[in-house]
Amino acid sequence: MGKLTLPIGPQHPALKEPGNFELTVEGETVVDAKINIGYNHRGIEKACEERSYIQGIYLIERICGICSHAHTTCFCQAVEEIAGLEVPRRAQAIRVLIAELERIHSHLLWLGVAGHEIGFDTLLMYVWRDREIVMDILAMISGNRVNYGMNTIGGVRRDVDRGHIDKIKEALPILEKRTRYYLSLASEEATFIARTKGIGVLSQEMALRYGAVGPTARASGVDRDLRRDEPYALYGEIPFNVITTDTADIYGRTVVRVLELLECYQMIAYLIDHLPEGEIRVRAPRKIPRGEAVSRLEAPRGEDIHYVAANGTNRPERVRVRAPTLANWPSMAVMLLGRYIADVPITVAAIDPCFGCTDRSITIRGRDDDPGETLSWDRIRRYGITWYERKGVDFRKVRVNP
Repeated sequence: MGKLTLPIGPQHPALKEPGNFELTVEGETVVDAKINIGYNHRGIEKACEERSYIQGIYLIERICGICSHAHTTCFCQAVEEIAGLEVPRRAQAIRVLIAELERIHSHLLWLGVAGHEIGFDTLLMYVWRDREIVMDILAMISGNRVNYGMNTIGGVRRDVDRGHIDKIKEALPILEKRTRYYLSLASEEATFIARTKGIGVLSQEMALRYGAVGPTARASGVDRDLRRDEPYALYGEIPFNVITTDTADIYGRTVVRVLELLECYQMIAYLIDHLPEGEIRVRAPRKIPRGEAVSRLEAPRGEDIHYVAANGTNRPERVRVRAPTLANWPSMAVMLLGRYIADVPITVAAIDPCFGCTDRSITIRGRDDDPGETLSWDRIRRYGITWYERKGVDFRKVRVNP
């Protein structure tokens, strides 16, 4: 039987964002795989360098809608370290509260998508119904369902009151009961087990070799979680368990996320019962002194890293983001090998990929002997306008309603 190269993407109905998978198949079996990314660059890092730190927070928040709070927390922690700011304990607690609500939002979304990818759309509807409870709580606290706008340099922008806490306490038992049902479903439903057990296998050795992070790594027995290993905010004071399994497959990644949901409920319950009193932010200087810092935290998908370099002005000299998905892409090719083509969608979905989080740079290449040119923010903008003009779109004729 001959081999055939099967391209999937970058534009494909199964992909919500652009990515290219070059699969070499023999019959129905994948024997080789190449992952090509870089189709979704938005210039956020360069844009941050052209704006103030406060303006940059709102750009950083839009790296990913599902991990928006994680990214802004990571960015703010780096800036606060450079500026020598001590964030009030109540602000740290609120950051943790929003972070764990966001983790619930993210894991429930993933569980629904996983069900959809294997044809279990009833699970998608059930889980996304429950996700609405969490998003309503986030909207109640922050005013927004997705990009919450809670973080600022030196703390948080909004406080949590008694009414918020009461609503959270009402929601937690409901969410816990339904999550335990999903756990029993994952361990008993024959179709779900058949479509996830033994699929997308990533051994512990390979997870470590390729630097996998988050639930992807913990499902392969890698006992790592920055909330415990390098505590930030108030995580060092909140009891919780790091969830791992040794099945090393999609089933294990499901179990890890569902059990993490149960841990989230316990952490939030503990936190709101021990919420510190005091201020929610400290005054931050407009100009951040010269320095640099690397901030790390455990986003829903895994370890998030932000590097910030300050030059003494009100704008950062450099902003660099390493999102969790970028760390998980290298191991994807390993997970696909030896599996059927029909297993590819759920295998890709199992790492909870975010292409927009991942892509970070743009280079225009000319002749073979031309090394290329890194574009400034102004050049990127002009390049975009010129590109659309060649397509017949003249933005000078576009009217914007006041």
